[in-house]
Amino acid sequence: MSGRAAGWVALVWAIGAGVSPVQAPAAGSAPAELPADPLNSPAWSVMRGRYLAGRPVIFDERVRVLAPAAAENPLEVPVTVEAPGLEGVEEILVIADLNPIQKILRLRPTHALPGLSFRFKVEQSTPIRAAMLLPDGAWHVGGVWLSAAGGGCTTPSGASRGLFQGQVGGMQGRLWAHEDGERLRLRVMHPMDTGLASGIPAFYMDHLVVRDLGGAELATLDTFEPVAENPVVSLDLRHRGGVHIDGHDIQGNRFAADVSP
Repeated sequence: MSGRAAGWVALVWAIGAGVSPVQAPAAGSAPAELPADPLNSPAWSVMRGRYLAGRPVIFDERVRVLAPAAAENPLEVPVTVEAPGLEGVEEILVIADLNPIQKILRLRPTHALPGLSFRFKVEQSTPIRAAMLLPDGAWHVGGVWLSAAGGGCTTPSGASRGLFQGQVGGMQGRLWAHEDGERLRLRVMHPMDTGLASGIPAFYMDHLVVRDLGGAELATLDTFEPVAENPVVSLDLRHRGGVHIDGHDIQGNRFAADVSP
C-alpha cells in the first residue's frame, strides 16, 4: 500500500554494511548478540525473544510502518504497513513493544501484497513494529515510535456499554481495482474488548479468512485484543472479482459475508 498523509512519519532502517543478521545460537554455545535496535526500545530484547526467537532478524528499509507521530485518539490509531519491492513474504506480524498486550495482528498474504492498513488501541508511547517472514527463514523488521498519552487498552468499548447490542459480526466491505488486483476494505462490528477494563472480560474477533468465490485462500488475518473496536482493515489482493470472508471470535461466534466489485 502506498501514500502518506501530511504530518505522518515513517522511520525505516537497514543493518549497516558488514553487520550480519542474528542467527539462533547452536546448542551449548553462548547466545548470539542482538542487533542494535534503531528505535532504542527498552523492550526490544524481550520482543525478539518472545515473538521472533530462533530465526535471523534483519532491520530492513523496505519494511515500512506509517503512523501518526502522536496518537490523537488512543482508541483508534491508524497504521499502514507496506513493503514495496519485498517479494515472497509468508507472514507479517505487527507488535507494539510497550503496550500491555504487545501482539496486534498476524497476516498471511497468500495472494495479497505484503501489507495492510488498520487501527489499534495504544496505552502509552511505544514503538510499533512490523516483522515480515521470508522463505529464507529471516524476519525483516521495520518500525516507528508512536507518542501517546495512553488509556486506549483500558477503556471500555461502546459495545460493552450497550451501544451496539445485536450488531456483533456485521460486515461491510468494498473492492477497488488497482494495478495488481483489487483493494479490499472491510469493517466488522465487534467490541474488541481487551479484558483490561475493570469488570469487562476479553472479547475480540481473532480470525478472518478472505477467499475468492471458488474457495481459494487469498489472505488470512489473526487479530488480537489491541485491534480497534469495529475493526476496519484494508488489503491489496492479487485477485480480481468478488470475495468471500469468514471469521470468528474467541467465544465461537461465526460470521461471513460476500463482497462484490
